[in-house]
Amino acid sequence: MELRCQRVKESEMHIPHYDNNNKPIVDRHDSRVPLCFFNIVKLNTGETFISQVEGYETCLVPTTGSIDVSVAGHTYEAVGTRLHLWEGDPEGVYVPVGVAATMRCVSDQAEVFVAGARHDEVYEPFVVREKDIDPVQYGSDDTKTHRKIKHILGQNPGGRVGRLLVSELFTVGAGGWSGFPPHKHDTDDLPGETRHDEVYNFRFNPEHGFGAQFLTREGEEYGEVYHIRNGSTILLKKGYHPCVAAPGYEMYYFTILAGLSQRPLIQNFHPDHAYQLETIPGIKDMIAKFK
Repeated sequence: MELRCQRVKESEMHIPHYDNNNKPIVDRHDSRVPLCFFNIVKLNTGETFISQVEGYETCLVPTTGSIDVSVAGHTYEAVGTRLHLWEGDPEGVYVPVGVAATMRCVSDQAEVFVAGARHDEVYEPFVVREKDIDPVQYGSDDTKTHRKIKHILGQNPGGRVGRLLVSELFTVGAGGWSGFPPHKHDTDDLPGETRHDEVYNFRFNPEHGFGAQFLTREGEEYGEVYHIRNGSTILLKKGYHPCVAAPGYEMYYFTILAGLSQRPLIQNFHPDHAYQLETIPGIKDMIAKFK
């Protein structure tokens, strides 16, 4: 499995699932998405892991299980309440730039996402509990765009954050589109668009489900399509990037957005499809939640 990871070329934006042994999947200064950092940490009862990322602020989010987190003189107990990610809301801990955070598994097992954004200012740590999650649901079954977003570090975080946005996205029901109409955020061109690098990690219910990630650069008529499966990681630096889940499967993806010059996200919708913003119920409220 390590050999497969080594074979990932610099130009490829899809990393299939592999056992990363608690080592970063997207490391600091990755040339594909240099603004982002991503790790998956798996622990058993009583095991500990120290997360310290120089030059990046991070957020620790248990997908399953529960952890105690000690950071900068603060201790946050029993962060994470889910047995699996398809039930309940997430929790997380914001970790300042370059600061060491020790996580200790206090459940039978825990899987923790470590999301990061490049930044240079150091703020205070804080915890995000279930009650702090900012949810939004939009779309419809008729438009095949019905989905739910749970903002962990969203529009109004529980403390000061530099460039990092973190959320969980779910298709509602089985099958359907997400990230539609096609949009991009690869150029700092205010007020119409911001540069945000982005990383996704996908999960499916049942686990043998699958989907497709589209990626089309500006000015191109045809783009790349990636076959995504449980555990796939997608890196997005440039281009329009909708995705779709196959019929009969629920799709989840953990989302890391890292801004170059500001934290609020401004999306630029493809001119051929932007009119569909008027046909999808609640989508404008969703867009506002990222600003």
